[in-house]
Amino acid sequence: MKFSKIYSLLVQKADKKKRTKQEVDEIICWLTGYDEVGLTQQLQNDVDYKTFFEQAPCINPNSEKIKGTVCGVRVEEIKDPIMKQIRYLDKLIDELAKGKAMEKILRA
Repeated sequence: MKFSKIYSLLVQKADKKKRTKQEVDEIICWLTGYDEVGLTQQLQNDVDYKTFFEQAPCINPNSEKIKGTVCGVRVEEIKDPIMKQIRYLDKLIDELAKGKAMEKILRA
């Protein structure tokens, strides 16, 4: 699946809960190490979701602090590194949609 398709769904989910695209971008950049230019470039290049994570500059080491379930699966128990990163992003966007403060979402 294309990252651009997933990205638009993430933004829609946040928007429905009165959160912003900028907050979604901040979360994505925090998790992956992309800056705004890099994120935009990946969207323009229309990469798939796996490639987006494989090419991520630097997965945030604090991402290991992300705990909980997504779709009934505990993220900390996922073995595949790419799937774990995908679920980390899902979990962070879920927290955003639930109204959590950005400082807590970004494990500050």
